[in-house]
Amino acid sequence: MVGPPGVGKTSIGKSIARALNRQYYRFSVGGLTDVAEIKGHRRTYVGALPGRIIQALKKCQTENPLVLIDEVDKIGRGHQGDPSSALLELLDPEQNSSFLDHYMDVPVDLSKVLFVCTANMTDTIPRPLLDRMELIELSGYVADEKMAIADRYLSPQAKELSGLKDVDVELTQDAIVELINKYCRESGVRNLKKQIEKVYRKSALKIIQDLGEDAFAEEQAMTEEGKKAAEESAKDETPVEETPATIAKETTETPRKALKVPDSVHVRIEKDNLKDYIGPPVFTSDRLYDKTPPGVAMGLAWTQMGGAALYVETILDSALSYNSRPGFERTGNLKPVMKESTTIAYSFAKGLLAKQYPGNRFFEKAKLHMHVPEGAVPKDGPSAGITMATSLLSLALDHPLDPTIAMTGELTTIGKVLRIGGLREKTVAARRAGAKMVIFPKDNTSDWLELPENIKEGIEGKPVDWYSDVFDLVFKNVDEAQANTRWKKALAKPPKEEVDEDEHHHVE
Repeated sequence: MVGPPGVGKTSIGKSIARALNRQYYRFSVGGLTDVAEIKGHRRTYVGALPGRIIQALKKCQTENPLVLIDEVDKIGRGHQGDPSSALLELLDPEQNSSFLDHYMDVPVDLSKVLFVCTANMTDTIPRPLLDRMELIELSGYVADEKMAIADRYLSPQAKELSGLKDVDVELTQDAIVELINKYCRESGVRNLKKQIEKVYRKSALKIIQDLGEDAFAEEQAMTEEGKKAAEESAKDETPVEETPATIAKETTETPRKALKVPDSVHVRIEKDNLKDYIGPPVFTSDRLYDKTPPGVAMGLAWTQMGGAALYVETILDSALSYNSRPGFERTGNLKPVMKESTTIAYSFAKGLLAKQYPGNRFFEKAKLHMHVPEGAVPKDGPSAGITMATSLLSLALDHPLDPTIAMTGELTTIGKVLRIGGLREKTVAARRAGAKMVIFPKDNTSDWLELPENIKEGIEGKPVDWYSDVFDLVFKNVDEAQANTRWKKALAKPPKEEVDEDEHHHVE
């Protein structure tokens, strides 16, 4: 099972064991460097032990447990061999009917064991090992799913943990929505759980502060046995030296009574007072522009945290004139694949403009600067190709784009749109950024159809095969005559005498 952290891969393993009515054994191989952990030590060594698999069978006392091998992508490599190669024999159904543990030294049949492995990414898992497994990809949760998890499970659990089970403290639905959108944008729900627990802990503290400390003094919190014990120790006048042992005895043996909170206490945590509990929002709006200027296009990115809106901005570096020279600069912490992607988009946009609007000679004279915002975040991948080309053409045609259109797709130099990954996360991000239309490659149509309705709600999906399809969608109301003559005045040849003077200077 491959997926981002906190989506419940380990919990699913437990549930599978429960559903199949099998014994469950989990061991983590994250950072494991010693093969002997898996295959055991030879008995000639002092303190030799069988490997983890034999220990699993011993603990479960059955032939067919479910063994969960956690964090298989973070397995180490030491001078005692390579543990990932030791797992090959273990996970191969052809070989594991006679698994030889160094300690036992007799073949053990593991063919009835069900192995489940979990990982965050498949890049670091050796290919032969990956080959022996069936991949199940778990994608991150969308806002609605997080909402249901928080409402049914995380919130009641955190409330009980904070000792507020019978107290009227309510975390409203609006507050949970605000938490999900403005504080916890990761794919899993681990951070959301932390924030909800923080809210309840703060409310418990506030209740105690508001009611005043005097009501809960030591004496009142003691139970009857505690009082008797205190009286007994007072009778025994012999001075006792306070040693760590006596302090520990006192703290463990004096029972404390749970605090009774009066019914008059009501705490409501709503959207407006949420920041008093967990501080100001971490994420502001995903939408940078309500009205996009020419040269700005909204793309979509896929990250370890889920999806995000990725804007591409292009501006004119210097004023256009008859003598200006073309140039192209790009910034935004771009990695090699994305840098190449910008060059492809630039070449393609120049070609398209020359073919469709021969009168528009913008790219021949324009010194351009393309930037992808959030300069601190490294960006890579080819999937912003059509977004970059659209941004360049939007500036050349001086035509602002609809701010509710988001797009993703790899572009080739002749304008073919190739498939991309992470469409689910990207669609979630588009919805969060208020997009009403998502343009994606035609090869990803099957991924789009597989998306649950609650993710696609309110978004129109447009599959495209060539860039011309994208052009028809985003530049459908461009006036051809205006597009051809837009820069004519700026690029016009200056009057004759000025040219002569210039030539005269050059001769000198």
